[in-house]
Amino acid sequence: MCISRASASVLNLNCSLVLLPMCRSLLTFVRGTHMVSSRETRRLLDKSKTFHVACGVSICIFSVVHVSAHLANVVNFSVSYSEDFPALNLARYRGEDPKLIILTTIPGVTGVLLVLILFLMFTSSSYCVRLSNYEIFWYTHNLFIVFYVILMVHMVGGALKYQTNLEGHPPGCLRANQSSTEQQGEELEAGEDEERRCGEEAHFQPHYPQTWLWVSGPLCLYCAERFYRYIRSSDPVTIVTVIRHPCDVIELRMLKKHFKARPGQYIVLNCPGVSSFENHPFTLTTCPTENKETFGVHLRVVGDWTAVHADVTPEPRIDLEILPMVQQRRYPKLYVDGPFGSPSEEVFNYDVSVCVAGGIGVTPFACVLHALLDGWTGFRLQRLYFVWVCRELKSFYWFAELLCALHHKLWQENRPDYFNLKLYVSQTDNLQRVGVFCCGPKGISKTLHRLCNSARSSGTPLNSTRSLQLIEHPS
Repeated sequence: MCISRASASVLNLNCSLVLLPMCRSLLTFVRGTHMVSSRETRRLLDKSKTFHVACGVSICIFSVVHVSAHLANVVNFSVSYSEDFPALNLARYRGEDPKLIILTTIPGVTGVLLVLILFLMFTSSSYCVRLSNYEIFWYTHNLFIVFYVILMVHMVGGALKYQTNLEGHPPGCLRANQSSTEQQGEELEAGEDEERRCGEEAHFQPHYPQTWLWVSGPLCLYCAERFYRYIRSSDPVTIVTVIRHPCDVIELRMLKKHFKARPGQYIVLNCPGVSSFENHPFTLTTCPTENKETFGVHLRVVGDWTAVHADVTPEPRIDLEILPMVQQRRYPKLYVDGPFGSPSEEVFNYDVSVCVAGGIGVTPFACVLHALLDGWTGFRLQRLYFVWVCRELKSFYWFAELLCALHHKLWQENRPDYFNLKLYVSQTDNLQRVGVFCCGPKGISKTLHRLCNSARSSGTPLNSTRSLQLIEHPS
């Protein structure tokens, strides 16, 4: 009983805390105000998803403890059934099948349903399921609404009870037709028997449900935020242009009234033509400014949501395989929720920032580069190092125009060292051979020679171990 009650308290705490990291609008508001001034405190907001996962894992672990303890309790109720206090027992008679107790009582039935829902949510949250079939994760995770409704009913059954008349029936008192000899095996005076006689039968009452005290506050806060987000995203956006980029990436330029965002933030897209309940987050690559109200995202769609890709872009033309292609057509309805805060907003709050991107992960930094190009002021950043690694060479065409424009702007402003760009290609197939030339001390030459011939061991696949050739200067 003690273990089941203690684990229930831990579950109540975690079921209330798990909702707070999902209040995205509230976290974005807190991040953008002066309430959170220190950099260390803002980093805690960056760990909201990690905190959500930690609470979810704690719920699963202590659910196992809670269920195991109650399985032992059900067996004890059946085996140790008390004829003297039938109201205190969850079982109806001695030796009742524990499975029958579980399946015919409110705590038992609701407990089974809670365990089933929790199992579905936990297994579908794994990385492999989210990567292979995001829809399974999305729909099962929305079962949390049913989970909380059943959780409220779970405590109503009153499996655990307490005595309400301790004064009229103190523990150890003698009931009617019972003597002290029967209870203790000792000879006592008849007067003492009368003093220890129970004044009335014991009365028991279920414990007052406390789950709603823990959950109601965060649940109401989350529901209020979801209602606010629903109102905010109720109007569809206007798709201005759609640009097809190489490597199966499309760029959406959209327009929405009263939409404001900061570099590094992200939005959530919903396309009813694909799924009315399915939402996907995308980082903004272009933010609205005073001179330009449009905003944009780059989509490299994976999974069943590729139907959006087919709806907004027609079949590509062969003669425009590399250069971006602007499409003019009727687009499906898109709804935008957000913007929401992310750690990438902190790029401007450092004197020197190093941004490392892999593939389509360049999107949050693209918005930062757009901000620098559009002449944003009032930030602390004095120097930016930008490293971008892609598998294919064509991927750099996504933001080639942006990189060239920003580089040209900084050169015109006589700030060539403000922006430092490094581009790397990880897939070396069909690339030109590289010649390495050296003129200097023998030690440098030996080191370069060793590195040039050990490229295969570094994990880079080369057609020949001598694909990198070292040519030494005669001097």
